[in-house]
Amino acid sequence: MSAVGVYVPRDAGALSLGAQAIAKAIAREAERRRVAVTLRRNGSRGLFWLEPMVEVETADGRIAYGPVALHDVQALFDAGFLSGGEHPLRLGRPEEIPYLRKQHRVTFARVGVIDPVSLDDYVAHGGYRALPRALGMTPAAIVAELESSGLRGRGGAGFPAGIKWKTALEAPATPKYVVCNADEGDSGNFSDRMLMEGDPFVLLEGMTIAAVCIGAQEGYIYLRSEYPHALSTLETAIAAAIERGYLGDNVIGSGRRFTVEVRVGAGAYICGEETAMLESLEGRRGMVRYKPPLPAVAGLFGKPTIINNVISLATVPSIIEHGGGSYRRHGVGRSLGTIPLQLAGNVARPGLIEVPFGLTLGEVIHEFGGGTASGRPVRAVQVGGPLGAYLPAAMLDTAVDYEALAAKQGILGHGGIVVFDDTVDMSRQARYAFEFCALESCGKCTPCRIGSTRGMEVIDRITRTSGRDGTLALLAELCDTMANASLCALGGLTPLPVLSALRHFPEDFGLSAGDVARVSMTT
Repeated sequence: MSAVGVYVPRDAGALSLGAQAIAKAIAREAERRRVAVTLRRNGSRGLFWLEPMVEVETADGRIAYGPVALHDVQALFDAGFLSGGEHPLRLGRPEEIPYLRKQHRVTFARVGVIDPVSLDDYVAHGGYRALPRALGMTPAAIVAELESSGLRGRGGAGFPAGIKWKTALEAPATPKYVVCNADEGDSGNFSDRMLMEGDPFVLLEGMTIAAVCIGAQEGYIYLRSEYPHALSTLETAIAAAIERGYLGDNVIGSGRRFTVEVRVGAGAYICGEETAMLESLEGRRGMVRYKPPLPAVAGLFGKPTIINNVISLATVPSIIEHGGGSYRRHGVGRSLGTIPLQLAGNVARPGLIEVPFGLTLGEVIHEFGGGTASGRPVRAVQVGGPLGAYLPAAMLDTAVDYEALAAKQGILGHGGIVVFDDTVDMSRQARYAFEFCALESCGKCTPCRIGSTRGMEVIDRITRTSGRDGTLALLAELCDTMANASLCALGGLTPLPVLSALRHFPEDFGLSAGDVARVSMTT
């Protein structure tokens, strides 16, 4: 009798919930019962409330069980789970679970399906099909496909990827570089980590295509220090790609050279800003650079550099393989393709979903997230990380779309959605925005360095005096200065959560809507 394949996630989220102990317990129980199993470690499919989610290969496909605890292992064997037997934890075929069935996965198509450090598994599931095609295309044709797709940077700014690549391609200086910004520091965001831990080869393939496009020979992944599992997975994948000729001096026999090195940051949030990241990569303190010049013209070591985040680069292989037109069929308006969204905070079903642009925040939170974990009404959601605006429940009909969110004075950012119920104190959330900025500022510009500290003081005065001493107007002026005079988005976007909390939840500051309306609260 052949061994039964059993999948237990190696994703950091699943490991934090006991996946490693579950894997060992399954191996011990199988040995005790003298049944043959092959343990396979996949990434997480993103259904965090069901982790650790164990899957078993059967004649009817993979069958999932979860969330599995140590005390469940013996009962699962008793129920015949190795052949898909019935058990209270049986979830059926993963792709038929509503949370997954309603998604459209492009970038995350293999995450949770394959063994992330098996190059054979990656190739068997469609990997490294785009790279040979890219090698047969002209650089201009690669850029044209990217522009046709409508892909915009998934790191926060939403800048068109094709324009960035075209700028680097046309820059005359050499050598050129490809840099992946994997310094995912926003609260409530984990899509980069999941991708790197669940399908690292797709990131390497995307970076190699970028190198082919602009003629780069060296690439760097700037990884946040808090991701040791991603580091291990990336290093294993890079070694396998070198051994098989997908990286190195002669990429799949093309005569082209491209190498990738992982550089680990030191925990500074500001290094998620691309120019501060470049400073850190060059061995200096992570501080924001003045722009222009843009990194695509003068980036790493002063040379033309493509900088994209993990999700942007990992989406490129699908676009090159299937064509830009295939990708742009999804989405709405100028927000084309799919977007990985991360549900966190007070939500019943936290996790990651990949859907076309255009769903409303309410659909995402209620249909996928199941509402709040507390069962209380949703009061606010913060979209776009700690620098994103707070939107009230009345705005949950807003589409997940760069322009739709901008019209509500918000941002999409990296696609993080943090949910709050009706017990949240929004004055404390507004104060935290200033506190976060003060802690993470690089200190180079005065509006960010000083304004954030003064902002905490002003918020405290407002909550004590209900703004009767003129501090509300002072806060508006301070936010205007930070938004328009800061060197980068850290100081420039900090007013978003502050002012949105004041506009939509004035009562938490001891104010009325009229108090706020009398003072300009736009930046």
